[in-house]
Amino acid sequence: MMQVHIAPYPDFAPALFTTAFPSPLADFPSPAWLTALLSVQAEAPVGRSEERRKAVRDLLRHKGYKPTGRGKPASEYLVKAAEAARLNTINTPVDACNVVSLHSGLPISVVDLDCTQGDLQIKAGDVNASYVFNASGQEISVAGLLCLHDAAGPCANAVKDAQRTKTSDTTTRTLSIIWGSDAYSDHVQATLNWYLELLARLGCETQQVGELHDPN
Repeated sequence: MMQVHIAPYPDFAPALFTTAFPSPLADFPSPAWLTALLSVQAEAPVGRSEERRKAVRDLLRHKGYKPTGRGKPASEYLVKAAEAARLNTINTPVDACNVVSLHSGLPISVVDLDCTQGDLQIKAGDVNASYVFNASGQEISVAGLLCLHDAAGPCANAVKDAQRTKTSDTTTRTLSIIWGSDAYSDHVQATLNWYLELLARLGCETQQVGELHDPN
């Protein structure tokens, strides 16, 4: 079982798992039933709420990060894009991630495991930490922001994932992280359950990730 070290962080209760796809993503397009769920009108077993939207922002504030403006959680961007009919298909793992994040209101990261380096850890970003998050070279400052780190530095969080670990046509294995909180643990579990059901329907194999919590 894969393991991820998790540094002490108030109220943080993530859900993590890996996914193995039947073939590289270039040969595994999203089916119509999945892309149909990229709509705010689609029926889903989980739902958003204003209370949970605020709780997500509160979670990200503990180490000084300000989750507002362009730095707000990715789940909020998805809602705006879907309401404007601008939430389009990207690839199977990203579409599944976006579907679950859109309807649950929880930010979710999905990274290509074969693009990560060394051991993985979740902790707040160091002072002056940043990374490129898109193909055009734009950067996000992640100082104080709860992030997945590998040997090369931070690479994913509840706002924007790093370009260097994003999925591509050659991806066959991913790590998903639901950025959850103790404040809504039941909702996190329901979200995880639906996420796993969607991936099973796609014919993917998923596996729980061991969480190694560092002492306080």
